[in-house]
Amino acid sequence: MTYTFFQEYWWFIVSLLAGLFVMLMFVQGGQTLVYALGRTEQQRRLLLLATGRKWELTFTTLVTFGGAFFASFPLFYSTSFGGAYWVWMLILLCFVIQAVSYEFQLKQFNLLGTTTYRVFLMLNGLLGPLLVGTAVGTLFFGAEFVIDKQAIVLPGEPPVISRWANSWHGLEAVLDVRNVLLGLAVLMLSRCLAHLYFLNRIEDDEIRTRSRIMLPWEIGLFLIFFLSFAWFWFTSPGFVAATVAEAGPTVVAEPYRYLHALLNMPVVLAALLAGVVLVLVGLITPLMKPASRSGIWSAGLGSVLTVLALLLTAGWNGGIYYPSLADPASSLTLANSCSSPYTLKVMSAVSLLIPFVLAYIIWAWHALEKSPIQPSEVASEDAH
Repeated sequence: MTYTFFQEYWWFIVSLLAGLFVMLMFVQGGQTLVYALGRTEQQRRLLLLATGRKWELTFTTLVTFGGAFFASFPLFYSTSFGGAYWVWMLILLCFVIQAVSYEFQLKQFNLLGTTTYRVFLMLNGLLGPLLVGTAVGTLFFGAEFVIDKQAIVLPGEPPVISRWANSWHGLEAVLDVRNVLLGLAVLMLSRCLAHLYFLNRIEDDEIRTRSRIMLPWEIGLFLIFFLSFAWFWFTSPGFVAATVAEAGPTVVAEPYRYLHALLNMPVVLAALLAGVVLVLVGLITPLMKPASRSGIWSAGLGSVLTVLALLLTAGWNGGIYYPSLADPASSLTLANSCSSPYTLKVMSAVSLLIPFVLAYIIWAWHALEKSPIQPSEVASEDAH
C-alpha cells in the first residue's frame, strides 16, 4: 500500500460521502414542496414530519464530508474554506436555520412564528442544493486562488500559504454558467428525489396525486440542467499535472480532459453509466407504474454512483481536482494537497469501521419506517 494508494483511497471516501450527501438532499427538495403539495395545515405538517425525521442525516453527512476533506486533504480545506468563505458561510447558514426551524416552528409563543420558520426551511431547500452544486462545480472548472508554500517561512509575513485572488471570495463562481448549471441540476434532483420519497413514505392520496402531476415537469427541468452541464463537462478543457516538483505541479491544459479520464478508467465510466440509468429508472418508475413506491431506492443509489464517478474523474488518473484560474501552477492535486503518510494510514485503519456504521444506519432507518407515515401521526406528534 503506497502513499499514492492512500491518497486515492481517501479521495474515494470523500467522493462517496459527497454522493451520499447529494442523495440525502431529498430533505431539502421536500422542504421546497411543502406549500406546493400540502394545501391544508395537516398535509403540510405531514410533509414536514416526513422530512423532519431525516434532516439530521443530511447535516451529519455534510459535517462528516467536511471533516474527512480536512483530515485527508488539508490544503484544499484551507484554500477553499478559508478563501471562498462567503460561499461556505452561506451554505453553513442555510443548514443552521434549517436546524433552528425544525426545533422551533411548532413551539408555542415562538419569537418569529410558524410561517417564518417554514420560509427558512424553503430557503434552505432552495439555496442549500444550489450553492453546494455551484461550489462543487469549481472542482471541475476552477477557482481564483494562489498558493505559495514558501510564505510560511518568510520573515515578517503571516504564515498564510494560500490566498484568494479577488475580493469576491468564492461568490464569483456564480458568474460561470457551468457552475450554476450544476447547482440547478442538484436542486432539481433534490426535488425529484423528494417526490419519490413522499410517494414511498406518505399515506395521503391527495399528496401523491399532486406529486405525480408535478414530477414530469421536475424531471424535465432536471434533465435540461444536467445534460447542459454534462455537455460543458465533456467538452471543456481540463488541467493535468505533467510533473510534480517541490514547487508544485507543472500544469498543462488537455482538451476533453474528463472524457479522456473516463475512457482511461472503464470502472468509473461503468459506475457513471450505471448511476445515470438508475436515476432515470427511479424517476420514470412512478410515471409508468403509478402503484409503485420503489423509485426512491433506484434513483437514490444512482445519485450516489453518479456523483462518485464525477468526482473520481477529477482526482484520479493524474488529474487536478481544484484548478487555479489565477495561477495554474497553484492548482491542487491529490499528491500536493494531502496529509502525511502516517495520518492517511491511521485514518484508513479507522475507516474500516465505516461498513458497521452504515449497517447500523440502515437497520435504524428500517426499524423507524416499517410502514408509510399516516395522517394520524401528526396528532400523535402533537401529543408528545
